[in-house]
Amino acid sequence: MKISARNALKGTVKSVMPGLVTTEVVIEIAPGLEVASVITKSSAENLELAVGDEAYAVVKASDVMIAVG
Repeated sequence: MKISARNALKGTVKSVMPGLVTTEVVIEIAPGLEVASVITKSSAENLELAVGDEAYAVVKASDVMIAVG
């Protein structure tokens, strides 16, 4: 697979929590560092995601904002 996004973070699927329409997927990209994503339920089913699988969190964004309180 080739992809144009520059931020592809390799990790391990830690949890897959399906809902009625969407599924939350959590990928651990380093010990104690996780990325969560909400994708359609059908996409999760097509990817056949399971805990322990290797997966990539792909971030495609033009801007990243940072704030402090």
